Amino acid sequence: MSIELKILAWSIVLGLVHILVAATLSTAQRGLLWNAGPRDGEPAPLTGMAGRFDRASRNFLETFVFFAAAVLALALMHKGDDHTALGAQIWFWARVAYLPAYAIGVPFLRTAIWTVSMVGLVMLLTAMF
Repeated sequence: MSIELKILAWSIVLGLVHILVAATLSTAQRGLLWNAGPRDGEPAPLTGMAGRFDRASRNFLETFVFFAAAVLALALMHKGDDHTALGAQIWFWARVAYLPAYAIGVPFLRTAIWTVSMVGLVMLLTAMF
């Protein structure tokens, strides 16, 4: 299995971590009855750490689909090389760093980390052409 596909598998694990942490904090804030219920109506907005983890989780899912598509396309095209392996690693490790960076709320840090992850994604994309 290529390094890109291995990183894709670990990215799925990372995505599950994002979802589990966000769901746990959301439930802690809104209550178990809300989480277990039908969730009808508009819930109260999440605040503080719960809100930041929820937004980080949604951001991960927004970029993950592009990462997964790029890795799978490269695998189908047999175009994986050191450049694409590095791009996948950059994307993954930046996404690992993104969650705690967003959670602690340091201005500009999460944006810088997100930008680094996009560099990794662009490295994958450019290898397709």
